[in-house]
Amino acid sequence: MTVLLSILRGINVSGQKKIQMTDLKVLYEQLNFKNITTYIQSGNVVFKAENSKNLNKKIEQKIFEKYNFDVPVIIRTTVEMQTIIEENPFLKRKNIDPEKLYVTFLEERPSSDLIENISKINYEPDTFIIWDKEIYLYCPNGYGNTKLNTNFFENKLKVKATTRNWKTANELLALMLR
Repeated sequence: MTVLLSILRGINVSGQKKIQMTDLKVLYEQLNFKNITTYIQSGNVVFKAENSKNLNKKIEQKIFEKYNFDVPVIIRTTVEMQTIIEENPFLKRKNIDPEKLYVTFLEERPSSDLIENISKINYEPDTFIIWDKEIYLYCPNGYGNTKLNTNFFENKLKVKATTRNWKTANELLALMLR
């Protein structure tokens, strides 16, 4: 069995798309996943599965069947999460506050032309670096004050996405390695 992370987009935000983590755990059990652990209320689930192929679609379908709303689900393996944490280019820069770092997880790698177009956008002091299926963000004034939010990246890159702060990303990897 493989240890995987599923990151749900847009649940339990401002009273919208409410899913209790205990209910989410039961839903994952119904999909025959094992060793299920949730982390905070925003839809982070570490679990084991036999096969990682199309699991995001299976989870999305099961959530729709139970709650009658769509929730994008993004999956990462332990190796992918380790690489994401190790490769953050902002950590190599001076005067970077880790409390102001974020990772936007993309469902898939965007097309090269869309990456090229978005790379020309400048919203300083906020900055971003696209790396494969992730976007590393540095928002010195906080994520709540940036234009570089999940909706921005989804619209510009035409892929589903969800964002987590750096602390959460590290905690999720720690859960995966237990």
